[in-house]
Amino acid sequence: MMDKKTVNTLIHKLKPLMFGVLLLPFLWMVYQAVFAPQFLGADPSKSLVDQTGEWAIRSILFALAITPLRILTGLTGWIHWRRMAGLFAFFYALTHFLVYIGFFLQLDLSRIYQEIIHRPYIIVGAIALVLYLPLVITSTQQWQRRLKRNWTKLHKLVYLIGILAVIHMTWLKKVGLMDTWPYALILVTLLLIRLIPKLKQQKNNKSR
Repeated sequence: MMDKKTVNTLIHKLKPLMFGVLLLPFLWMVYQAVFAPQFLGADPSKSLVDQTGEWAIRSILFALAITPLRILTGLTGWIHWRRMAGLFAFFYALTHFLVYIGFFLQLDLSRIYQEIIHRPYIIVGAIALVLYLPLVITSTQQWQRRLKRNWTKLHKLVYLIGILAVIHMTWLKKVGLMDTWPYALILVTLLLIRLIPKLKQQKNNKSR
């Protein structure tokens, strides 16, 4: 049986493979758009917007799963995946926005105001995307050293981003949580797991 150090090293070495796994959905969407539009159905634009949006929220949930994986397994190697997962989440969210602007609005930015009036869920999605910008900018180790404790506080915005993403998708589907409840359940679970270390600490403090 491998010790934790060996497993952590293996997890770190698997990072390039996970990069390929996270990139694969984007390559599949590009292939569909360029070479196999028949796979996109009767409304290719809507299909691409839906796919990019779904992979954006899946990537956000994966990024949020890194810390719970560390807590549940006791392995620190997962941390090496955190920055990559977070950047992919932003990449798919930005792609989702650009596909919407390009295919639905035909790059007519003057229509954004009208879209916001008639589709308020766009505001929620836009806020989530804007909140992600400072996290992407400060994702490097240099910024982490510069901001110190404030870096951790700033990057807790990802919790709010995850919540906004689920709200955006739920509002978009127009059927409440009927279609999006798995995402909401996963999000709540990932957030609750983060409480485990604090609960253990409180229990230890009481037993002293």
